[in-house]
Amino acid sequence: MKTSGPERLYRTQLRQVARQVGGLVNGFPPGDPAALPTIEQVLRAYAEALTPWAAATAQTMLREVNRRDEAAWAEYTRELSRALRTEIRTAPTGAAMQALLAEQVTLIKSIPLDAAQRVHRLTLEGIENSTRASAISKEIQRSGEVAESRADLIARTEVGRTASTLTEARALHVGSEGYIWRTSGDSDVREDHRELEGKFIRWDSPPIADKRTGRRAHAGCIYGCRCYPEPVIPED
Repeated sequence: MKTSGPERLYRTQLRQVARQVGGLVNGFPPGDPAALPTIEQVLRAYAEALTPWAAATAQTMLREVNRRDEAAWAEYTRELSRALRTEIRTAPTGAAMQALLAEQVTLIKSIPLDAAQRVHRLTLEGIENSTRASAISKEIQRSGEVAESRADLIARTEVGRTASTLTEARALHVGSEGYIWRTSGDSDVREDHRELEGKFIRWDSPPIADKRTGRRAHAGCIYGCRCYPEPVIPED
């Protein structure tokens, strides 16, 4: 399923939050210990105020990805029985959607919260190491840029994870035991995932998707992953 459209839109929306973070931080003298409590308070208040916007933004993304997942399933099941197609179309994805929505709101609000923690850490570092005060001040002024990178990563990861989670919910509903791991097939595919291409993966046993950390995840469900699951549907 192609998710580039929803990802672009989600990234654009989350970058708005990052730019606002940069504007808020740069409204104070960089590295000024006296300003630190106020900066943190402002960023935390902004995160809390984001809640309704974050919920609406995330819901729009989820609905679009869900619509595309339904369309992809229509292609997968074209040759299957009418009864099975109906089962897939009416799969109970509500619980998965609610869980995904809550997770997206938390992630969106984490953009200013992470920025607050970063400013706190850098300010204290400047106090402890006055010889690096100038460099640290420049790093604080990069808060919007750093927040934008995080916004990009969230959009890239979460749209793919949403698609994979909805695919899994529908597949499990009709008795699928697993899927074929598929990569995007280009030179940017990480080596760990290139090794998984074409392998059968059980839904109840996600593989190691990052050998460096030992983290297990299904296709499309780990940071920056563009892979996707091709569900194996039972014939009966």
